[in-house]
Amino acid sequence: MATRLTLRLQEKISHLTRAEQKLAALLLENQALIETHSATELSALAGVSKATTARFFRNLGYTDFEEARAQAREERNRTQPYAYSRVAQDRPVLGRSIADHLALELLNLTRTFEEMRPDLLTEAARLIHDAPRVWCMGFGAEDGLARLARLTLARLRPDVHLMAANPGAWAEDLAMTGPRDALVLLTLEPRPKFQAALTSYARTTRMNVITLTDHRYYATATRFSRLVIGCHVATYGAVSSHTTLASVIRLMAIALIGHAGAPAADRMNLIADINEEIDLFD
Repeated sequence: MATRLTLRLQEKISHLTRAEQKLAALLLENQALIETHSATELSALAGVSKATTARFFRNLGYTDFEEARAQAREERNRTQPYAYSRVAQDRPVLGRSIADHLALELLNLTRTFEEMRPDLLTEAARLIHDAPRVWCMGFGAEDGLARLARLTLARLRPDVHLMAANPGAWAEDLAMTGPRDALVLLTLEPRPKFQAALTSYARTTRMNVITLTDHRYYATATRFSRLVIGCHVATYGAVSSHTTLASVIRLMAIALIGHAGAPAADRMNLIADINEEIDLFD
């Protein structure tokens, strides 16, 4: 189950100061820090003052840091601990690598969906359903996820487009956007510098930005997004994991089907009929 600290962070993060949001992002990324580090050490890790850290925990509803730490330890003692370690090896054992990979992916998925507010997917489905147009955007490795989101949502509603599909044609894409359009942004590190300019324009034109990202970027994403869905993406450092983002895309589609009802089902049937007519698949 989601920890009470996590729920408080997600509820109040948009009302915290910029310095306090640094602490929130740090704890959302690694909740164990509150048990293993002092308030002074947390301040140093987040790059904020000790006074900011004290105010941060009071704004979350705690008397002080020690009350939040005691609560975290009490919750940890009631649940099975997870321990993941990386063993340095010149030649990793395949069996161990597969098992570690599966365990970490399952943990990422579990933490993501246990901590997700139940209203987020419902609200995302409403914004996507009501939008005149839907745009999907991702850069680098996330470009593939944006294409997956575009194809998945296009099976459920019309006017779903890929933003920035052609480098250098971003202005032409942005010129076609308008108020209440939905922009589904999928973003992990490293992020291109021009992404900030595109999201700034989207906010200026009153698009509803739905951002799927890691918790390190969560606080920044709240500045330009209507909704932010935080995804756990922990890895052993070699290759990024996109499992949780892909799973959230599917869940958004399921929520959209539930919100749209018959029109979404009719569109899926129409697409199936067209595929059969043109004999596209075996």
